[in-house]
Amino acid sequence: MGGCFSKPKPVEVKVELSLLDKEKEVDGLSPNGKASPFADCRPNGALGHGSEEDSTPLPLYHKPRDYVEASVCHVKDLENGQMREVDLGSGRALLIKEHGEFSAMAHKCPHYGAPLVKGVLSKGHVRCPWHGACFHIATGDIEDFPGLDSLPTFQVRVEKDKVIIRANKQALQSQKRSKPMARCSAVINSNSGFSHVVIIGAGPAGLVCAETLRQEGFTDRIVLCTMDRHPPYDRPKLSKSLDNTAEQLRLRSTEFLQDHDIELLTEKEVVAVDVKTRSVTFEDGVRMEYRKLFIATGSKPKPMNYKGKEVKNVFHLRTPEDANSIARLASNKNAVIVGTSFVGMEVAAALTDKAHSVSVIGIETVPFKKALGEKVGKAIMKLFEANRVKFYMLNEVSEMVGHHGQLKEVVLKSGKVLRADVCVIGAGSVPATDFLRQSSVHVDSKGFITVNKMMQTNCDGVFAGGDVVMFPFLPRNNKRVNIPHWQMAHVHGRVAALGMMDRATEIKTVPYFWSAMFGKTIRYAGYGDGFDDVIIQGDLDELRFVAFYTRGEEVVAVASMNYDPIVSRVAEVLGSGKTIKKRDVETGDISWLIDKGAQ
Repeated sequence: MGGCFSKPKPVEVKVELSLLDKEKEVDGLSPNGKASPFADCRPNGALGHGSEEDSTPLPLYHKPRDYVEASVCHVKDLENGQMREVDLGSGRALLIKEHGEFSAMAHKCPHYGAPLVKGVLSKGHVRCPWHGACFHIATGDIEDFPGLDSLPTFQVRVEKDKVIIRANKQALQSQKRSKPMARCSAVINSNSGFSHVVIIGAGPAGLVCAETLRQEGFTDRIVLCTMDRHPPYDRPKLSKSLDNTAEQLRLRSTEFLQDHDIELLTEKEVVAVDVKTRSVTFEDGVRMEYRKLFIATGSKPKPMNYKGKEVKNVFHLRTPEDANSIARLASNKNAVIVGTSFVGMEVAAALTDKAHSVSVIGIETVPFKKALGEKVGKAIMKLFEANRVKFYMLNEVSEMVGHHGQLKEVVLKSGKVLRADVCVIGAGSVPATDFLRQSSVHVDSKGFITVNKMMQTNCDGVFAGGDVVMFPFLPRNNKRVNIPHWQMAHVHGRVAALGMMDRATEIKTVPYFWSAMFGKTIRYAGYGDGFDDVIIQGDLDELRFVAFYTRGEEVVAVASMNYDPIVSRVAEVLGSGKTIKKRDVETGDISWLIDKGAQ
C-alpha cells in the first residue's frame, strides 16, 4: 500500500456539475476530473532501507461482531463516474462507481471532515471539495494534500443486482487511517550527536518528510527539531479561531511520533549549518551530525519601522499562546490589525464578535488586491465593513503609544490616532533563513533557498521545502517560484523524502489554498502571480462567485466563494495538463469545464 501509483487507464465518465452548499451532508451524486501528482511513484516499501516486512499492514479484524454488512442500493442506481453517501447502520460510507466497478471508502476527508460525495471523482481518485486533497478509490491512500491520513476502504460485492458493503465498525467510526510505517532498526542513544536524517522545522513540510521516510521503509534515525514548545500543530487555524489550544490543534501527538520512531526536539533553534562536516549547531551549543538534512523553517514576520516598540500587547501571531492572548486582551476592548494579509484579515474577522472595535490598517486601496484582484477584494471588504470593521487604507503606522508599558494608541503617518488595547501585526513575512548566512547553502537576495525539482539545494545531502524555498514550477516552464501554501509544504516534504531515498519525484500538484472569514470560505487553486485579467461569474454582492485569473489567453488560477466544488474541479483540469483558455470562461457558460473534465 502507498500514496504512489501508476496511472490507471482512462475511462469514460459522466460529469454532473452542481452548486453545492459547504456544510450540508446528505446522500447525493457527484462528478469528475484528473490523476495523482505522484502518479509516477512506486508503492511504499518498493525501495529504501527496509524490507516488505517493515511496512506491516493494519491489524485485521476477524471477529464477525467487529463488522457490519448492508445492502445499500441497486446496481443501476449509480452510473459510471457517480458517488453516493450510504448508511450502513454503524456509520456512513462513500460508494463509488467507475469503469463499471464499485468501490467504497470513508465518506469524510480526514483533513477537516469535508463530505467527499460533494467532491470530484476522476480516473481512480476522489478530490476533496474544500481543500483539494485526493484519495485513491481502491486503497484509500492519500495522493495529494493537505492532510496526513488516508481513508479506510470497505469490501463491496454485488448479489442479485444489490450492492452490498461489508465494513469494519471501528474504521467506519474513525473515518481515517495512518499508512503503515517502518520502525527504526538501529540502536539509538538519544544523546548521540548523529542522526541519519535531521529535519529543521516541524510544520507540514518537516512532518510529512519524516512520515514519508517511515512509510517508504526507512529504518534509520530521524530527528525532527522545532523552535516551538509544542508537537506539530495546525497553524492555519490560529488566525481563524483564536481560542484553540495547542492540544486541540495538534497534527500528531508525541505518542504517535514515538510509536513511529520519529524523535521530536522542541524549543531547539538551529543557529548554524556546516555542510563540510555535515552538522547543525543549536542555540544551546549542542552539535548534531547528519547524512541528510531537510530545512523547513518556514517564515517569520516582516520587520516594521515605528516608534514605541517597547510597549506590550503587540503581537505577531505565531503560537497558540499568542492567539489565546489576543482573544483575551481584545475582549470588549479596541483591537487594531496592521496589514491586510490573509492572516491579518482572518484575525480581524475572528475578533469582531469579541472586541468593542476592530480597525484594519493597510497600504493597498483594498485588501487582497494583489492576490485576488480589486473586484474580489472590494467585495470582501464590504463583508468586513458590514461586520463593523473600520478600514484605514493607504496608511502606515508611525508610532505605538503606551501607558506604563501597555499599548493605548496606534498613530498613523496620516496623523490619525486609533484607540488600541491590543494590536496584531499581519503585514507579511520573510523566509526564516538567517542561520544559513555563513553556510554554503545558496540563498537568494530575498532570503529564499533555491532548490531543484527534487527539493535538493546546491549542497549534497541538503534538501529544503515549504515557505523558505524557490522551486521550479512546471506550469511556468520550470521558473523558480515561491508558493507559501500549507498544502504545497506537504508536497515539498514528500518529494524531499523520496529524493533522500534516491527516488526522484517531480511536483505535479496544483497549488491550493483557502481562507475563512465570518463563516464563509474563499477557495483558490492554481498559480495566479502576474495575472492580467479577472473574469467573474456569479454575484460578488451576494458573495457567490467564481473568479478566473488569466495571463494572456490562458486561465492560470481560480477562486470561489459558495460555489463548491468548482475550485477542486478546475484543479483537476489544470492538474491533468490541459489548458483552459480565457475565451472558455468569458461566455458565462461553464460547460467547457464538464467537457474537459470528462476527457
